[in-house]
Amino acid sequence: MSEVKREDTPVLETRGLGISFGGLKAVQDFNIKLYKGELAGLIGPNGAGKTTVFNLLTGVYVPTEGSVLLNGEVLNGKKTHQFVAAGIARTFQNIRLFKQMSVIDNVKAAFAKDIKYRMGAALFRTPAYWKAEAAMEERALELLDIFNLKEFANQSASSLPYGAQRKLEIARALATDMKVLLLDEPAAGMNPTETAELVECISIVRERFGIAILLIEHDMSLVMKLCERITVLDYGQTIAEGGPEEIANNPRVITAYLGENDDGEDGENLA
Repeated sequence: MSEVKREDTPVLETRGLGISFGGLKAVQDFNIKLYKGELAGLIGPNGAGKTTVFNLLTGVYVPTEGSVLLNGEVLNGKKTHQFVAAGIARTFQNIRLFKQMSVIDNVKAAFAKDIKYRMGAALFRTPAYWKAEAAMEERALELLDIFNLKEFANQSASSLPYGAQRKLEIARALATDMKVLLLDEPAAGMNPTETAELVECISIVRERFGIAILLIEHDMSLVMKLCERITVLDYGQTIAEGGPEEIANNPRVITAYLGENDDGEDGENLA
């Protein structure tokens, strides 16, 4: 795990973030700072509020308290597409690709905000249109090549194996010029080979592009291997934060995941 050089301003920060649904506090007083090139984990039992946090960080939900900041700028009240434009990209538990489109067109779709030509240029296929399309094609192929997907560029996304589809989803997110990548259970449903390829993919995003990554994952061995800092949620509240070893041996975390033994003692550690 490479050492991350801290900067004064975190790329992503939350301050007292929370949301209530009909009086039920789903998340409360959630605070995190994520720096450039950092890979952090967000874990907790089912129903702890992890996905709700991701929805708050991407504008799907509007917080009832607290703030979300990107490079010091408050994003509260912005639409989901504005969060994306600002630099926050996300993957989902269930892969969301344009399955019937080609692999390369899935990546090119992420360049939509960068299109410079007007509608008339697209209708009449002017030189400006072809120039812009060629540039997008080149950029898309470069991203696919990084993730060893270039040879599948013209195949439909649905034809890719599951692990390759997940890599395509990450490549598409990278095409948005993101500053922060939120990964929601990326290893779910993967076999050991696909998981190893995913780890390599995540390392490339972090080290080559300096992207800050926040990871939700139930595969504890993956979390402990990848993340240098881990935040633990339970019932919408942060119950622990620290390095992998510290979290794996934290009695409160162990109890949240495993409950207590019949004799009232905490369960085994999570390492």
